[in-house]
Amino acid sequence: MAFDNSEMGSSLGARTPKMAHDSTRGSRLVAPTRKFAVADLPELPTDDTDLEDRKESFTENGQTFSQMLEESQKGIRFQEGEVVEGLVVTIGHDYITIDIGYKSEGQVNASEFLDNTGELTIAEGDHVLVYIERVEDDYGRLILSKEKADVLRAWDEISEACEKNELVEGTVVAKVKGGLSVDIGVKAFLPGSQVDVRPTKNLDQFLGKTFKFKIIKFNKKRGNIVLSRRLLLMEERARMKEQTLSKIEEGMVTEGVIKNLTEYGAFIDLGGLDGLLHITDMSWGRLKHPSELFKIGDKIQVKVLKYDEEKERVSLGYKQLLPDPWNSVQERYTVGMRVKGKVVSLTDYGAFVELEPGVEGLVHVSEMSWTQRVKHPSKLVNEGDVVEAVVLDVDTGNRRISMGMKQIEPNPWDILIEKYPVGSKIKGAVKNTTDFGVFVGVPEGVDGLIHVSDIAWDKQNPDPNTMFKKGDEVECIVLAIDKAAEKFSLGIKQLSDDPWRSVAERYPLYSRVKGKVTKVADFGVFLEIENGVEGLLHISELENIEGKTSKEKLKSIEVGTEIECLITAVDMKEHKLGLSVRALEKHEERENIKHYAKQASSSSRTSLGEMLEQSLAQKLKEAAASTTKEPADDGGGSENQ
Repeated sequence: MAFDNSEMGSSLGARTPKMAHDSTRGSRLVAPTRKFAVADLPELPTDDTDLEDRKESFTENGQTFSQMLEESQKGIRFQEGEVVEGLVVTIGHDYITIDIGYKSEGQVNASEFLDNTGELTIAEGDHVLVYIERVEDDYGRLILSKEKADVLRAWDEISEACEKNELVEGTVVAKVKGGLSVDIGVKAFLPGSQVDVRPTKNLDQFLGKTFKFKIIKFNKKRGNIVLSRRLLLMEERARMKEQTLSKIEEGMVTEGVIKNLTEYGAFIDLGGLDGLLHITDMSWGRLKHPSELFKIGDKIQVKVLKYDEEKERVSLGYKQLLPDPWNSVQERYTVGMRVKGKVVSLTDYGAFVELEPGVEGLVHVSEMSWTQRVKHPSKLVNEGDVVEAVVLDVDTGNRRISMGMKQIEPNPWDILIEKYPVGSKIKGAVKNTTDFGVFVGVPEGVDGLIHVSDIAWDKQNPDPNTMFKKGDEVECIVLAIDKAAEKFSLGIKQLSDDPWRSVAERYPLYSRVKGKVTKVADFGVFLEIENGVEGLLHISELENIEGKTSKEKLKSIEVGTEIECLITAVDMKEHKLGLSVRALEKHEERENIKHYAKQASSSSRTSLGEMLEQSLAQKLKEAAASTTKEPADDGGGSENQ
């Protein structure tokens, strides 16, 4: 980037300022001060003609006015492009009149004498350096410029500073492509990479500020000047760094300026050397970002925590200059104490509450409500809320305080046990239905569960979702209250007597029953003995059929088939009957044996001789009957016999 100062750099060479006239430096050219008497003046001709036309002239001491003017100008030569000193004669609205000792006074545009606020910087009688643009223009006027004189003077000074490797001072006046425009008497270019030690995106912050610069490129002919502030800062930082390194040591407290802020900490300028102040070492409390505590440019006291001389890395601490609040936590917070704090963070397992800067406690989700099953803390509290809690435990070693919010209110389970003893009847509205039961609410805010097995005596697998809906009022009986597990068990079927009591009376063990097959499973079949009363006929208890396996016998049974069997088990608690066909067969065999034994005992009085006689008579009778049936054409075999 180059500024076009070539007009002033090439066409206007540096000039040595020249006084208008040595004998009257700083004063105006005026007419001779001697006064003339009227009698001394020559008589004017009667006609109105010019003296010059009549080839006559006004003389004094034998010299005409032209001769006197020429003599006053003798030795003074004014050339265009020169810088001369002049006297401010008059100040007009648009132009400033300046006397440089020439035959006529010159004019300078008034805008060239205005400062940044629009105020004039000169007064009548001031001496200024001006540049001669035109000795005489088309109208015979002397044209001067104060700005061009300033530029030429600035170029001379800048050239001299560049040759001597000196610094120049300038003001940043504008933001341009690739950098900044700086006024050092002339416009110069400051690249963005040379503004600071580290490249910065926000160049607007430098506008209007005055700095010292180093000239890194100078071309007067082209009017090109390039500056650097970075080199100057680097040299200065190198000197400061050397001093800082010579005195830095771990544990010392020093002052620094915050140079940059990041999410994880702040970089502190210790004097040519940057140190890192990590966010965890800024405060004993919780910080989300360093900007909550500091801003760029702040001067702060820090403590050197660690110094790596080889890598020249410095770790700093700020909170270490303040007392650790956990050293006296146990004195200020005791178990059972009620406290108030601000919710600063929420997690899946609870809420962190700040009790004071640097001291936080955790309210676990299980300690938030007596009656609600809190899945996430956000259901009850939000970040920024002020909550009240009770201290449950203090662990200073691990810096942990456990707190509970529900402990602020009385435990409803104590009220529940006292108000609803086991066996008492209550009414409540259905809060929710599930596959495993129904939740019923009571005024104390606790929900009781009616398990699916406690809905009805005569239904094995009832569906709560079809039997109840939200808002239904139901009457039930308290079955159990478990305070530790926070379980409130209710039942509906317990409001009436168990019908299975009569079932056990009507169907005692080893009684013979008939039932219809309602379901065939891999392990057996279910038989309905009567409405609401079912029994299981296990596969191992089927009838003994030769040539068939148990599975084959099971496949041959169809739903609706009536089967007679024997009751082998009665389970009152589970409401189950055990059935068996094999047991029935064995039972019938025993009955037959008993029947034959009974008959044998009734005929035991007949003597053995009588029984033999009866048997022999029966055999003779049968032999005689068989001989009468023989054919007649046997060839007389009967006689021979």
